Amino acid sequence: MCQCNTYMLFLERSEVKLPSLCDDCVINPPLCRCASLKYDSDLPSTSIIITFHNEARSTLLRTIKSVLMRSPYSLIQEIILIDDFSDDPEDCQLLAQIPKVRCLRNERREGLIRSRVKGANSATALILTFLDSHCEVNTDWLQPMIQRVKEDRTRVVSPIIDVISLDNFAYLAASADLRGGFDWSLHFKWEQIPIEQKMARSDPTQAIRTPVIAGGIFVMDRSWFNHLGQYDTHMDIWGGENFELSFRVWMCGGSLEILPCSRVGHVFRKRHPYDFPEGNALTYINIADRLTLRRKLNCKPFRWYMENVYPELRVPEQDAVSSVMKQGGLCLETRGPDLILAECRGLGVNRPQPQRWELIEPHIRQQDLCLTISGFTAGSKVVMESCSSKEPRQKWKPKGTALQHMVGGSAWTARPPPAPPSSPSVAPSWPVRPGSLRSSPERGERGETGGFWSRRTHICSSSGSKEDI
Repeated sequence: MCQCNTYMLFLERSEVKLPSLCDDCVINPPLCRCASLKYDSDLPSTSIIITFHNEARSTLLRTIKSVLMRSPYSLIQEIILIDDFSDDPEDCQLLAQIPKVRCLRNERREGLIRSRVKGANSATALILTFLDSHCEVNTDWLQPMIQRVKEDRTRVVSPIIDVISLDNFAYLAASADLRGGFDWSLHFKWEQIPIEQKMARSDPTQAIRTPVIAGGIFVMDRSWFNHLGQYDTHMDIWGGENFELSFRVWMCGGSLEILPCSRVGHVFRKRHPYDFPEGNALTYINIADRLTLRRKLNCKPFRWYMENVYPELRVPEQDAVSSVMKQGGLCLETRGPDLILAECRGLGVNRPQPQRWELIEPHIRQQDLCLTISGFTAGSKVVMESCSSKEPRQKWKPKGTALQHMVGGSAWTARPPPAPPSSPSVAPSWPVRPGSLRSSPERGERGETGGFWSRRTHICSSSGSKEDI
């Protein structure tokens, strides 16, 4: 008997009224192009891992049915259900009668993290796909993610996560211009793609770099998952595993992406439908083994993550840092409406106000005026303009001891006038003329005197020493 007939017979036998799947494709701008994309004919198959505890049987059936009906048959190696000690063990046993579905049941409550690790350890495919138990996958959801992981095994990819109404299970499309973020209370949030990333994307179907993923739905190479240490199995409660895994992926050599051409609907609950082990979500764990793993993998520090992956996340303690900006032995200062490079004068509170800059990421400001590039091309002038949180030309980020523009990746460089002062008793003070102080690529710019100027402007503390921000 063919797989499809066996599946339909099971649905008839189960006598469960299954909500119908969404018949219409989600309409959004990238979809027209998504339909024309081509994928390799030899994509590897995947093991789909779904954990659940006391999930409604009809909801589980909807998840499984959408996977089987909307995925190429050859790409589904297996669907592994991990029953985290639900009250009714028949839920998992009945579902295991569906072709390609197998059931693993915990002998006691283990929680999401250990249940997922159990499923991953029993998987036979080279690619792992983690799904929540209350989902509906959309048309052609799987091929884009497997393609990206096949091309680079260190990628961890997630779909656009649409909304399934908790009240009537209607399928509602989410924006395709969002990425995952968080605040310092470690609350996950969806946020708009930064303007510089939007400008760099020439095709709306291109992958979106994301600092973190939501955690419930993603695809990952099995060997890469094992290499990175899987999940931290000391975590009893779900809700933080997505941060821990996201940080580890980025800091230990991988990347996170959201793919606009892959869509999966998800039921977002308003409350927890079950109790936590020990009756408390506030638990503390020993992370000694994770620190050992971090050293073993030679992972980068969290500062690197903030500077290179999530520079938009502002550190509260650094919201207002009074600094100077030096290039070589000269300091950047304002003189009236102009910018100049001049001799550094004074220390700390004794430094003159025109040489004191306030660093409030992403702005570099003096009072109500901010450093601004006049354009996004190499050679654009640097000027002072009224500060605006919506102005991308004013967005800078620290990179090591340097400052880099967040849009074009430009760094500071200066070009002296043709004839600098020759008197040895007079310190040079070069005014900014048209083209004198410019942003330029990191490779440096040859000045008119023939020498190379410093490639970046260093951020210095008020004492004049360089700081590694």
